[in-house]
Amino acid sequence: MWIADGWKEYEVLDCSEGEKLERWGDYFLLRPDPQVIWSTEKKLPQWKKQNGHYHRSKEGGGRWEFHDLPEEWAITYDLPEQDGGDQLMFRLKPFKFKHTGLFPEQAVNWNWFYSLIKNRIREGKDVRVLNLFAYTGGATLAAAAAGASVTHVDASKGMVNWAKENAVCSGLENRPIRWLVDDCMKFVEREIRREKKYEAIIMDPPSYGRGPKGELWKLEELVYSLLQRTGELLSDQPLFFLINSYTTGLQPAVLSYMLHTAVLEPWKKRTGGKAGASSSGPKVAAEEIGLPVSSNGLVLPCGASGRIEF
Repeated sequence: MWIADGWKEYEVLDCSEGEKLERWGDYFLLRPDPQVIWSTEKKLPQWKKQNGHYHRSKEGGGRWEFHDLPEEWAITYDLPEQDGGDQLMFRLKPFKFKHTGLFPEQAVNWNWFYSLIKNRIREGKDVRVLNLFAYTGGATLAAAAAGASVTHVDASKGMVNWAKENAVCSGLENRPIRWLVDDCMKFVEREIRREKKYEAIIMDPPSYGRGPKGELWKLEELVYSLLQRTGELLSDQPLFFLINSYTTGLQPAVLSYMLHTAVLEPWKKRTGGKAGASSSGPKVAAEEIGLPVSSNGLVLPCGASGRIEF
């Protein structure tokens, strides 16, 4: 498992009976988590005294209950010090569907590709990154901080604006980032026609969603074709490809199989399989990702990621 254990201003304090107790900076939130199917003793006082509690409804959705929680606040994350140690800042605010505007477990992937990009930049080479389903920009900011030029694509105008604000908070507003509100699949098709290429591709597709014009997205039905088409945008000297999944059926072995067959093998056929970042050739890896639970030293699973490192 790849564990996001580098946070100073975020932690999972405990989890039990379908909920996780978290610290976000100075504030404590209690949110539902379908992975938490166990029932353990709730010893921490924050279980009974938190700043925000999202109550899941049996009919679907839910509602927030607040106790001295501001409408908005921010936390920071320090990228690997040995590679520069840039600090990112994220605006947070609770909104519907229990979210806060950040998925902390993704920090384990930020660290990984931040170092890869830094090393490629040190070689005097440019790195163009395409970030699809880019949400509030965590991966975009990490890539931009490392020195890449980033194309940030999300179907929600609100999320793209939020990501821009995070860039300003992180001091990255003048970095080469293209902010696009678009349907990701349609954007990929247009980029193929325009013969655009990228050294790195990141995608964090939702299980379900809709595009700007109400287009329906269902991950299991569309992800393989999306991987196939997006793989065509890789340059002849790529750096990495990353896909994240929060869908139960897309476990690490499934992600690995898809990356091999939909992305890596077509790329080898198209380019002759030249090595990129690694002299030993491209490598595919996929694992669960998780967050440490500070009260007991265990790890809360938070989905899966699949990577190709060229």
